[in-house]
Amino acid sequence: MAAEAYCVKCKAKREIKDAVQIQMKNGRPAVQGKCPECGTKMFKIGAA
Repeated sequence: MAAEAYCVKCKAKREIKDAVQIQMKNGRPAVQGKCPECGTKMFKIGAA
C-alpha cells in the first residue's frame, strides 16, 4: 500500500507519487513525494 497524503493545491487526499522515506531534523520518519495530479510536493509525517 502506497502512502496517502493531503494535497493542498487539489484539496484532496491522494496517493504520493515517487514516495521517498526520509528522516526529519528531529529524527522522526516522514514520507515525501509529489501529487500525481498537479505535481505539487506532498509530505506526510510518520513511517508508512
